[in-house]
Amino acid sequence: MNTSQSVTYAQTSVSSIFMRQVYQWMTAGLGATALVAWFVASTPALMQMIFSNSFILIALVIAQLGLVIGISAAVHKMSATMASGLFILYSALTGVTLSSIFIVYPMGSIATAFFCTAGTFLAMSIYGTVTKRDLTAMGSFLMMGLIGILIASVVNIFLQNSMMDFVISCLGVVIFTGLTAYDTQKIREFGAGAPLDDSTAIRRGAILGALTLYLDFINLFLMMLRLFGGNRD
Repeated sequence: MNTSQSVTYAQTSVSSIFMRQVYQWMTAGLGATALVAWFVASTPALMQMIFSNSFILIALVIAQLGLVIGISAAVHKMSATMASGLFILYSALTGVTLSSIFIVYPMGSIATAFFCTAGTFLAMSIYGTVTKRDLTAMGSFLMMGLIGILIASVVNIFLQNSMMDFVISCLGVVIFTGLTAYDTQKIREFGAGAPLDDSTAIRRGAILGALTLYLDFINLFLMMLRLFGGNRD
């Protein structure tokens, strides 16, 4: 085996180890979200306390935003334990806010949206892993689209237009489907250059990658649920 082949093999090995950690932590985050959401939804007193108090809801949203910004901006300064703990904490808080879907949507719709999301996410993550095409340009376009649907969503809070809501949901599915492939490729490329002998650096990078893909999955799930879920009424 020549030198270039050895380097390529080493990069592939490091990338595989890194991505395995990314998916393990992402799965742990989704598991924490699901468990907390189910627990809160199964406890009427908690549901009443959380969703009848606007102060608690605002505090939850601010805490989630703060954690995402904090992890993204400062993960490389944190210990591996702190980064992991904050990610699981964020996942748990997301579970608290997502528990409301059990009130709005029937279980059948939630399950359907979840399995559609899981299948789409898996397919696009595999594509992002194996494709030789550079997805950077697509990622920039999708980020602009994401900003667009965020603005449209805020506007529609006041308009309450069902057709606009449908269009936003359709575009959201397309955008987060594409972002899954783009983010997977970007994270895998980052993993290829990770220092294999620095377990702390690998854990930090894996947590940041897991957070990115976790957000893609959750947002894709919510768009699927809005598009196909219907409601209990």
